[in-house]
Amino acid sequence: MTDGAEAVVVLGCSGSIGTQAADVLERSQGAMRCTGLAAGKDWKEAVAQAERLGVGRIALADRQSAEAARVHFAGEVLAGPDGVLELAISSGADLVLNAIVGAAGLGSTLASLGEGIDVALANKESLVVGGALVTGLAEATGARLWPVDSEHSALAQLLGATSAGEVTRLVVTASGGPFREWGAEAIQTATVDQALAHPTWRMGGKITIDSATMMNKGLELIEAHHLFDVPMEKIDVLVHPQSIIHGMVTLADGAQLAHLGHPDMRVPISWALHRGTSNTLPSRKLDLAEVGRLTFEAPDEDRFPCLRLAREAMATGGGAPCVLNAANEVAVYAFLDGQITFGAIPEVVETTLEREGEIPVHHASQLLEIDRAARATAGAVVDRLVAA
Repeated sequence: MTDGAEAVVVLGCSGSIGTQAADVLERSQGAMRCTGLAAGKDWKEAVAQAERLGVGRIALADRQSAEAARVHFAGEVLAGPDGVLELAISSGADLVLNAIVGAAGLGSTLASLGEGIDVALANKESLVVGGALVTGLAEATGARLWPVDSEHSALAQLLGATSAGEVTRLVVTASGGPFREWGAEAIQTATVDQALAHPTWRMGGKITIDSATMMNKGLELIEAHHLFDVPMEKIDVLVHPQSIIHGMVTLADGAQLAHLGHPDMRVPISWALHRGTSNTLPSRKLDLAEVGRLTFEAPDEDRFPCLRLAREAMATGGGAPCVLNAANEVAVYAFLDGQITFGAIPEVVETTLEREGEIPVHHASQLLEIDRAARATAGAVVDRLVAA
């Protein structure tokens, strides 16, 4: 950090979080400089961002995309998953923003923390799959995890404003997704376009489907448990359709503190990149009189069983959250590809959890095999449903 600016590497730069992070970096007024960008296949977006941000080093997880990038980019292009890891740990980063989608992001989180590099974590699967192994590594190396999810960013800020022992419960809010008011039978046969029509947030395809099934909230419960070292039974989900309150904490005296703001992912991205400080953004300012009304309701786990499955996986422990995540990824992409119905997503996940059972985890290397086996099992369940 020779020029006094914070050096940042962005993994998953072509996705929703990555593109908004580029906007935050451009607005940092020299406080941050980007030293590396990584994407999966979208080399055009990676190259465009690199040229705009003055980055001389990029990585593409897809090797063919890396070859295409080399034709159009004057800087260094690393290729393959190993290239992404190399970019994360050898680009002089003070902070790595991990916005890779799915379990594929775990390796980058572990590699960065292992080198003592702080991680701005938008890849919730790192904690769902890696759990205490990830937080233990951060503690061992002194690196910090800065949450990027809007809910966890809100909770981190609220907890930072309280003293130890004051907080008795955490509340993660949920919009309820596009099917909040739908009946159970209608939800079962919802189309891809309907599931992708989120009422308040604009996100990538996979996370949008997770929001529609409410698996996203289940994963966020597990993430909050590990981030804040709070028992699962002390973390609640509250459906809040307006998406104005992003998180709440209940204090020992019964009072509640809430974090409010219009939905804008640049706010938690900026907070994480600036290491827990608020900076000026062109975000819409909150006017509660204009909003008029905030409403709340309990989640319906009968219509949205993925929330229950996430709690059960965490209660089982060991490799069960890893199985949950792997099966969900397989099911979501099968739905997006038109192979299975929307209602089959929780069926694939629950069947896979039942077949894989309880698996103790003692080392990160075990997670790769658990993930592989769970994906194979989930794939077989999908094949059975397709053939039925």
